[in-house]
Amino acid sequence: MFFSKKKNESKKTTLKTYFFTGVIVTAPIAITLYLAIEFIAFIDTKVTGFIPAAYNPNSFLPYGLPGIGIILLLLFFTGIGMLTANFIGQYFMRLGLKVIGKMPVISGLYNAIRKIFETLLGQESNKAFRKAVLIEYPRRDLWTIAFLTGPVANQISETLKQDDLISVYVPTTPNPTSGFFLYVPQKDVKELDVSVDDALKMVLSTGIISPKEDVVLKKENSALKEKKTLKRVQNKKTEN
Repeated sequence: MFFSKKKNESKKTTLKTYFFTGVIVTAPIAITLYLAIEFIAFIDTKVTGFIPAAYNPNSFLPYGLPGIGIILLLLFFTGIGMLTANFIGQYFMRLGLKVIGKMPVISGLYNAIRKIFETLLGQESNKAFRKAVLIEYPRRDLWTIAFLTGPVANQISETLKQDDLISVYVPTTPNPTSGFFLYVPQKDVKELDVSVDDALKMVLSTGIISPKEDVVLKKENSALKEKKTLKRVQNKKTEN
C-alpha cells in the first residue's frame, strides 16, 4: 500500500514536471509567433489601405498575401533614401526643411524627433545608451538600472549651479520604451560592469535573467556545439 502510494506520487510529480517543461518550451515560441503575426497584420492593414483597389493584390487574389505591407514599406523607405541621396532629392529636402522651419511649434517637434531617429538609427546609434549604471530611485536605498544618454546642456548646469550632473534614462519594466529622463549628480551614480544589452535584458525580464546566467548559458551552448562537431568528425572517421 505504501509503495503504491509512493508510485502514484512520483507519477504525479513526473507529469507535473513534463507539463511545466512543455509550457516553458512552448510559451515563448507561441507568444513570439503571435506578436509577429499581429505586427505583420497591423502593418499590412495600414499600408495596403493607401494602395488603390486596382493595384492592391489582395483585391483580385483569392487569398491575402501576408507581409506585403512590410515589403512595400521597406521598398518605400529604400526609395526615399535613394531619392534624398542625389542632388534633386537634397534640393527638395532643403526646401521642405525651410518650410517646416518657419512653423513655430512643428519645427521644434520635427527637430526633436529627427534628432532621436538620427541618434537611434544613424551613425550615432552606438551613443544612444552609453553605459549601464545604478542610481537611487525613486528614493534613497532603492536602486534601479539606468542608462547614460548624453552630456548635460550648459544652461541646465548653470541654472542648477552644479557642474557634475549627468543625464540618465530610467526605463520602466518590462517595457523599456517608456521611462523617466533625469539629471543626476555624478557622485550618486554607480557604473555597472555589464554591457548595455545585458542590462536591457535584466530590465525586460524583470531581473529574472542576470548577465552571469546569460554567460553560463552561452558557454553551455557553445560546449554542446563543440561536442556535436566532435561527434560528427568521429562518425565520419569511422565511416571512412
